[in-house]
Order: sequence, then structure tokens, then C-alpha cells
Amino acid sequence: MSRLPYVPGFAEPAGGTGPGGRPGPPKAGGKALRARVPRSSHAEWTPDAGRPGAVETVEASNAGRLPELTPIRAGRMAASPFAFLRGSAGLMGHDLVRTAVTGVGAQICGDAHAANFGLYGDARGELVIDVNDFDETLHGPWEWDVKRLAASLVLAGREAGADEDTCRAAARDAAGAYRHTMRLLAKLPAADAWNAIADEELVAHADARALLGTLERVAAKARRNTSARFAAKATEEAADGGRRFLDAPPVLRRVPAGEAAAVALSLGDYLGTLPEELLPLLARYEVQDVAFRVVGTGSVGLRSYVVLLLDHRGEPLVLQVKEARPSVLLPYAEKAGFAPGSPSAGHEGRRVVLGQKRMQVVSDVLLGWATVDGRPYQVRQFRNRKGSVDPAALAPGELDDYGRMTGALLARAHAHSADPRLIAGYCGKSAELDEAIAAFAVTYADRTEADHADLVTAVRRGRVAAEMGV
Repeated sequence: MSRLPYVPGFAEPAGGTGPGGRPGPPKAGGKALRARVPRSSHAEWTPDAGRPGAVETVEASNAGRLPELTPIRAGRMAASPFAFLRGSAGLMGHDLVRTAVTGVGAQICGDAHAANFGLYGDARGELVIDVNDFDETLHGPWEWDVKRLAASLVLAGREAGADEDTCRAAARDAAGAYRHTMRLLAKLPAADAWNAIADEELVAHADARALLGTLERVAAKARRNTSARFAAKATEEAADGGRRFLDAPPVLRRVPAGEAAAVALSLGDYLGTLPEELLPLLARYEVQDVAFRVVGTGSVGLRSYVVLLLDHRGEPLVLQVKEARPSVLLPYAEKAGFAPGSPSAGHEGRRVVLGQKRMQVVSDVLLGWATVDGRPYQVRQFRNRKGSVDPAALAPGELDDYGRMTGALLARAHAHSADPRLIAGYCGKSAELDEAIAAFAVTYADRTEADHADLVTAVRRGRVAAEMGV
């Protein structure tokens, strides 16, 4: 029987080249990378002479943000070293481009710190746990996500009062769980690997049983975190019998009629980014009101709205319409040799949404994008049964369990766009990579604490305006 022709988009015929033109099977290609980029080299990082300072980083990142909100952002970043890390993904991108890079790319989160994992509801209201923040997602080095996660665990552990051995172990265990999970996925049939590690199996797979009580409490809270609950607290009955948002500045505030109308009208184009089968569902809702709402740490100062919709029974659905800017990691990924692989087609909201769908097993069915006054936005459900573990509040005995769980989730997310056989071949069986990433994490956490101290000093001296506790 003659061999069928090669079909572009499918795997290359046996005996051909591996991913990226590397000869031989992916696992062998991953092993071969160790000669060029030893696994121990991931421990190495030294700040360069041109590294921006903490104050310079905050000031530069404020460009294009609403100036009246930047003091809130600075105040949130000044709260702790872990909070500073959360708001400085761009600074870490500058640093990571000077670390060891294998050249193997994946759709990365770009901001995979320990607080960006959590629970959310699927289409049937069941809870799913996964990576859940994608503002910075792009095609880049898989190692960058792992290193950011590991460094954040050290900082979160220190904030929680854990000793240094515990913090380092959490970073090491996160890298180890990533490696073990990637090796597991590499051995499975492709279709099984795609959906592997169901959420009900995650705790056992990651050996995270000490987290069970915490996860149960977070899940119970997440089930109550709905559009209806938010609308009940944040809206009031309007004169026409509908509902409207209450003013609660600076976090939630009403907007002028023209601004609200522009946001509402953008939802027409948003509908075109959704699967057709969902359009009859949204056609049963009427747009009621629009308000501005401050969110996150890294996102403070960006334009972000909540839109209230009501069905025929007056039951609410709240959408979030959030400004999407180019990933802060883009220039650094390009320096590391990665061309923009995330499908943006000139629209950053599209980049965020499609990057999220590439990484998650199950995504919000109402994810889409829109354009308001020429600016790109992502659109998603607001308060979609979301819940998260605060890693800085974990007991020391839970921190390494949380590290293993998040490391496993990150490997699953990367394996949707990168061949797990290639990464598993590089990571190998030994703990050499785990130890190297743990060493990097401690070094980087020390540097972040110094950066945070510089920001706090600038706030005290009045150089940086900061509104604390908001």
C-alpha cells in the first residue's frame, strides 16, 4: 500500500523532523537540548546594569492608564513584596530574557504567579480549577511561567510566615509537579492527554491532600459568587422599573450617558465573536446599565466596565468589558527569539480570549472581544462562580501542596500548545531542573523584596502617589 501524502496541520510522517525542525522523535529532541541549555543553568540570574528600578517600572507602566487611578495601583503594589511581583510582570520579563531559554515555545500565561490560579464555573455551573488570568498571554518560553510561579510561591510563603526551607520546598515542588505532570502527559494517547488530570483527580495527582479543607472552603464561597449576588449588592431599582448600578467610588462608579452607550453598543460586535448557538441565549437579555469598576493589581488604571443585563424574569447576568493592551512580555519574548504566535489579528482582546482558550480545559462560554471608542476589550462573565486560594494566607504545611497543584495545572495548560514529549524529554527524570528553578526563585524573591522596599521608600517620600487599602 502506498503512503498517503503529508497533510499540513497534522503530524509529520514518521522519520521526518520533529517540532521546530529538530531531527528525530520529540522526546529525543528534548533530551538533546540539555547539551545546549543544561538544566542546572536555570538557577542563574544576575540583575543587569540597565535593569529598571522599582519606581521607574511603576511610572513607565502607568503610561496610557487613567491617571486618577494610578495611586490605587501603586498602593496595592506597595502592600507587600508578593503584591509588587503581581504588578510587575513587565519587569520580570526584562529579567527573564537574561536567563536560560531552551527555545521551546508554548502558549504561556505570561503572569503565572501563585494567585492567578482558581475556581470558576463551566457552562453547567460545575466548578473547574485552572489558570485564570490571561492579560499577558502570548507564545513564549514555557520556562518563564514556571519561574514566575516558583518565585511567587517563595514570596507568598514569606508573607505567610513560613520559614525559608518551606518556601524553597514549595518552589521546588511546583517545578517537580510540572515535570512529573509533563512526563505523564507525554506517555498518554494524544486525546487522553488533552483532557487529562480531571479536577476531581487533581489533589491526588499533585499529592495535595493537606489543601482539601482550604479548597472546600474556597469552593463553597465560589458557588455563591454569582452575577445575581453581585447585582443584589451593587444595583438598585430604577425609576423605569429596571435596575441600575449604585455609585461606590473609587471601585465602582456610574459613567456619563455617552460613555455607557458606547460600551453597550460595542456588545453588538461582541456577539459576532461568540459561537452562533449562544446567540439565542443572549437575545433573551436586555442591556440595563453600565458602570466603571476597578479590578486587579496589574489592571488598575485600565478601562474596565461591568454591564448589567436582565432576562424576562428580572434575573441578572453581568458581563465585564475590560481593556486589553499588548502583552508586557511581547518585546522580551521577541528578544528571546519568539515571534508573536498568539492570534491577535490586530485586536488584543482577541489575543487574550484565544490564548485563554488554548490553555484552559474548559473556558467561559461567553468569552469574546469588542472595540469601544477604538480601543480593544475582552468580554467575559463577571463573578462566574470564581474563587481563589490566597497563597499568602496558607499555613506552612499547605504551601508545598499548593505549589504541586499549581505546577501540575501549569503543565496541563502548556501541553495544549507544546508537545509534552519535547518538554518532558528536556525535563527528564531527575530533580536537577526542580532544584535549579528553586534556586532561581529564592534569588528572584530576594531581588523583589528589595524592589518593593524601594517603592515603599518612594511612597513615603512623596515621589510616588499611593492610595493604600483600596
